[in-house]
Amino acid sequence: MKFIFSILTLFIINSYNSQTSTPFSIEIEPISIANTPGLHSYSWGKTSDGKWVILGGRLDGLHQRQPFAAFLEQDNNKSIHVIDPINNQVWSQSLSSLSSSIFEQLQSTNQQFYQRDTVLYITGGYGFSASSNDHITYPYLTAVSLNQVANAVINGDNITNFFRQINDSRFAVTGGQMGYLNNTFYLVGGNLFNGRYNPMGPNNGPGFIQEYNEKIKRFKIIDNGTSLTISDYTEVIDPTNLHRRDYNMAPQIFPNGELGYTAFTGVFQPSVDLPFLNTVDITENNHQVNNTFSQYLSQYHSAKLPIYDEASNAMNTIFFGGMSQYTLDNLGNLVQDDNVPFVKTISKVVRYSDGSMQEIKLPIEMPTLIGSGSEFIPVTNYFSHKILQLDSIPTERTLIGYIYGGIESSASNIFFINDGTQSSASNIIFKVYINKSSTGINEMKIEGNNVFNLKVFPNPTKGDLNLKFYNPSQANLHLKVYSIKGKLVFSKTLFNIERGDNEQFISLEKLAKGTYTLELNNSIEKTTVSILKN
Repeated sequence: MKFIFSILTLFIINSYNSQTSTPFSIEIEPISIANTPGLHSYSWGKTSDGKWVILGGRLDGLHQRQPFAAFLEQDNNKSIHVIDPINNQVWSQSLSSLSSSIFEQLQSTNQQFYQRDTVLYITGGYGFSASSNDHITYPYLTAVSLNQVANAVINGDNITNFFRQINDSRFAVTGGQMGYLNNTFYLVGGNLFNGRYNPMGPNNGPGFIQEYNEKIKRFKIIDNGTSLTISDYTEVIDPTNLHRRDYNMAPQIFPNGELGYTAFTGVFQPSVDLPFLNTVDITENNHQVNNTFSQYLSQYHSAKLPIYDEASNAMNTIFFGGMSQYTLDNLGNLVQDDNVPFVKTISKVVRYSDGSMQEIKLPIEMPTLIGSGSEFIPVTNYFSHKILQLDSIPTERTLIGYIYGGIESSASNIFFINDGTQSSASNIIFKVYINKSSTGINEMKIEGNNVFNLKVFPNPTKGDLNLKFYNPSQANLHLKVYSIKGKLVFSKTLFNIERGDNEQFISLEKLAKGTYTLELNNSIEKTTVSILKN
């Protein structure tokens, strides 16, 4: 069975420029490999011959709300798994032979990880610690020699010699992301969480300690194969914009050719328990917040695929399923659900050569509510800096990677009824193909008109206007009318407008005949329409 969608960026036309991007299509094809564990929120690395080494993560689905039932030790992944996707084989071995600190950390969830050469570096992670007799965020950096440990697992040999670890409280982070630029590692965002999860807050029993990282931690790892040392450690603190966890961070090539990362959305905003919609660009010496762009269709960690189109200098980042505060209905309206449910949406964010960004909903979805906590594992050919180089791909259909695992949910919103049976950890593997020879099909671009679906009539008008629009959330809206010279000639605030379809009447009788621009905004997104007064 195949699920096929095409990605075609034609001409994005606005008042400033027209952008183009090379057309291509992508296919996802589910496969089943016997003995593959159902797993989500894990760490992974690849051996030199393409086998996957899987560590950490959880065997259950979405965590339950009750502290006594959330993040149970029995659902920790306490094994190391080696998966050969070419020959359809899986080998597993218990981690219990390792020292207690390594064993405990490597069965935690939401670790940060990055592979340099054939060594996988893992920091932090959250889970139950038998030695602490509590749930903690682990203060460790662990190095895994991938080729050697995979061979040991396959042959049933001892694995203890292929792990190295140091204790360093700076690495006590979970739900963040790791990157690597110019011999320097980057640990971005996430949080420290000690104690049992409790949705009622830290001061309700059992209590917990939660501290958001709010930092970009830069450091070098000196690794001689026996011992680990940290050098050149620096950190940048941004409590407003780096106060995010469980998000997607993807490598990027920026329009000026500079390598870096973009931190996409994530949770939670400092002042309200809602996801971020903005993004943060991270380069070697700087980070910059993009408040001119909003990402609506993917808020939580999921499989993601960065694709660079050198011919048009366009950076595409694709997000497969997961969880989202917004979905699009059949009419193109953005529908908001602040419970941030599971979704089937496959979307992409494009950064064009002029630096502008746009979100696009692709015309097919994941086959089920699956993707949160999954990973895209690339076939290393055609990738540079962990980014797929579109120009190097042959014209014909080409395998570029796999999507493995994640939470599979039986319904969009299960959190408040979750007793552990409504979701599970998936063992599905999707092959991901790209085809540059296929033609594209329609995509839905997220713009101001998608947010409000604004309709104005009669137009032309003698003065009275009827406005019909969709409001994605209950909030104040602002109406403004500008003359052809850009002068504000009318302004009105619409207070506490209900979510959903709305209608408003305004009168522009006092305005002279001519052409005007009407703007509707909610302080984040805006849409405009031209009006002729006669």
